[in-house]
Amino acid sequence: MNITVIGSGFGGLAIAIRMQAQGHQVTLLEKNQHVGGHAYPLHKKGYSFDMGPSLITAPEIIERIFAKAGKKLDDYVEMTRLDPFYRIYFHDHTFIDYVDDSERMKEQMMRTSPKDAENYDRFMQASKGIYEAVIKDGLGSTPFMDIKTNLSFVPRALKLNALLPVFSFVKRYFKDPRHQFTFSFHPLFIGGNPFRAPSVYLMIPYLEKTGGVWFTKGGMYSLVRAFETLFKELGGTVHTQTPAKEIIVTNGKATAVRTERETLPSDIVISNADIVHTYKDLIPSVHRKKWSDKKLDSLDIGMSAFLIYLGVKKQYPKLKHHTLILSHRYKELVTDIFDKKILPDDFSMYLHAPTRTDPDMAPPGCESMYVLIPVANLQSGIDWDEKAQPFAQVILNYLQNDFGLEDLQKNIEVMEIFTPKDFLHKANSTYGSAWGVEPKLTQTAYFRPHNRSEDISNLYFVGAGTHPGAGLPGVMLTAETTENVIHQDLRG
Repeated sequence: MNITVIGSGFGGLAIAIRMQAQGHQVTLLEKNQHVGGHAYPLHKKGYSFDMGPSLITAPEIIERIFAKAGKKLDDYVEMTRLDPFYRIYFHDHTFIDYVDDSERMKEQMMRTSPKDAENYDRFMQASKGIYEAVIKDGLGSTPFMDIKTNLSFVPRALKLNALLPVFSFVKRYFKDPRHQFTFSFHPLFIGGNPFRAPSVYLMIPYLEKTGGVWFTKGGMYSLVRAFETLFKELGGTVHTQTPAKEIIVTNGKATAVRTERETLPSDIVISNADIVHTYKDLIPSVHRKKWSDKKLDSLDIGMSAFLIYLGVKKQYPKLKHHTLILSHRYKELVTDIFDKKILPDDFSMYLHAPTRTDPDMAPPGCESMYVLIPVANLQSGIDWDEKAQPFAQVILNYLQNDFGLEDLQKNIEVMEIFTPKDFLHKANSTYGSAWGVEPKLTQTAYFRPHNRSEDISNLYFVGAGTHPGAGLPGVMLTAETTENVIHQDLRG
């Protein structure tokens, strides 16, 4: 069968490999110069940056993709397990090194709340139950294509408290605000609001504990290159700088994909592009009974991000590979971003400094880093053409003067800014959201856009907008889920 995959993010690459390994002929279309989607590379003046995802969890999910092709992940990339996973700085300048060692975690927690430290093991056991349901028992790769499947999971979800909001779940175990953040922030990594994302996403703490947090030598783009190499070795075809212009629908079936240069006849079309963009911009409304423009407009879209990529002629050992720096506000700041959609005066941030692990990401003695600030999506009306430079300056001033990165600004050799407007134009991301459809209870599992189109036969989806959702393990699992759906359909 001829299969066309639109978009080459991790979900698109994963499904392309899976289907090519099954003996189908797969063509992968990418609008940008390089494959990778959000996982795009930036090289400047000897500094290397991953523009998007910066860490690997659940490497066994990635290993399964290589195994489909009879290959081993270790033959393509060199991986390093990080310790600590993250350093989390709180507004009072205390910090926790987030690690997988239970005793080290409890020792740190004892300093501020002995009772919370006592509850650590109980929390991890609860997280393990959710992890086993989602990962080990395969719910993350189970197609939730009908309400019956969804209802069958509800009794187990209720028993696990997996439908509670993440923060509400965490608050049952921890009373210190620092610990409440430490164990509830993970939905932010997948574009979710910890105060309304369901606790099914709390499988992440145990997933990290059991599988580690990893980095690949050369940066995350080395994993993208590994996927591209494997796909081509299997006989797959890649067309970069080739945006899809239309999915041709004939008698209710996706039959081809039109680009500026040609029309590709397709027995199956799989979109890894933003799901709202795919439906609205690539498929005429006459073919969309369920996913009308009105229905698409009713979806809640997650937050975006403001990023600064910095090449610095100095190193800062205070930074770990992954560092979180928090505002004194948590819920109020999240509300400003998700609901009020404003640009507040304060901010929390995530810094990625891969030179901690891989010095070759920068010239000798230098630091390659990016700073990510969660911000509202473009429904906010914020004029980023006007706000980007002043906002970046506020962030740099904070890092230098308040956080203590001494002489940061006079040592900057490279500085690039990426705003929600860039996510819109470079990745066709709805409202410039970095993660797409928000992972909340009413947009999870069956209630999330399905892996198979309900409107058009032979059209499927992978990536952050479909089940199970965003984040590197999530999008890899969307490919696994979609492969399962396609196999069911082909069997009839």
